[in-house]
Amino acid sequence: MITFGFFPDQATDKAKAFLNVAGLVDDQVFALVSDEKLIEELEAESGDVVLFKNFEEPRVKYDAKEFDEDLLKTWVFVQSMPTIVEFSHETASKIFGGQIKYHLLLFLSKKNGDFEKYLDGLKPVAKNYRDKIMAVAIDTDEDDHQRILEFFGMKKDEVPSARLIALEQDMAKYKPASSELNANTIEEFIQSFFAGTLKQHLLSEELPEDWAAKPVKVLVATNFDEVVFDTKKKVLVEFYAPWCGHCKQLVPIYDKLGEHFSADEDVVIAKMDATANELEHTKITSFPTIKLYTKDNQVREYNGERTLAGLTKFVETEGEGAEPTPAVSEDDEDNEAPSRDEL
Repeated sequence: MITFGFFPDQATDKAKAFLNVAGLVDDQVFALVSDEKLIEELEAESGDVVLFKNFEEPRVKYDAKEFDEDLLKTWVFVQSMPTIVEFSHETASKIFGGQIKYHLLLFLSKKNGDFEKYLDGLKPVAKNYRDKIMAVAIDTDEDDHQRILEFFGMKKDEVPSARLIALEQDMAKYKPASSELNANTIEEFIQSFFAGTLKQHLLSEELPEDWAAKPVKVLVATNFDEVVFDTKKKVLVEFYAPWCGHCKQLVPIYDKLGEHFSADEDVVIAKMDATANELEHTKITSFPTIKLYTKDNQVREYNGERTLAGLTKFVETEGEGAEPTPAVSEDDEDNEAPSRDEL
């Protein structure tokens, strides 16, 4: 795969822009052709930029009205990838590290023949939007891909299905209105996304019937706002992950904290599994994260030692002097939420 720039005169603005892009892109081969006879033999014209590849369209010409370095760099990236990219260890870095920050994820089963059944019909739609959205096919039969299903809160019986993710919007997830997977439904899905009419798809567990039975109340996405933003109470919430070692160590201390305040009608001690429940207004990046929501809707984060005395004082003083947006401590680095590169 080679991107040719046909420039007899390398002093032109286009030639300089082409050479600058060639110097910025490490994983692509660029070639400058200045011989006019060779340009003619290759059926090109002076000033053309053409990408030659051995899949799909073997020859693609850059035809944007503007010859802009950023646009050219994005064009080279887009055209060097298949219209629908299959997710793998080899393609993951290009998918997440490329210029396209919106991804249409197609969850398919190879064993069930989904790749053959759906991809050809979806390629025209993917091609129309490929300069804005990268279409990615994920084989859900692969064991290594189960974490992606978990990240989207999906189960195997939902396959085949589609989701859209916006990497630069805190990895916001979107789900199509229809479970059907065809060109029309995907076209409507993408158009609704760009029109701004789609709401984020937020994960939520089912609310347990006994969520309020114990001193430490159980929160899920659906009851979070009702409990936490009650102006008659101050609410301490631990956002945890089931696999987090520090969270497990905190359990007996946090249970004692709940018992300590169980008779106080003004205080609620609560916890939420932040890997299975998502909130549009609160993003959790490390575990455990402990936040106090005061009666006047102030939010203060706990950064002290995870002791009964420290947490008790924090609640009683309403987090006085607490930092609003703390950095992740070195102690918690192993308990950070998975990044997009780890999915």
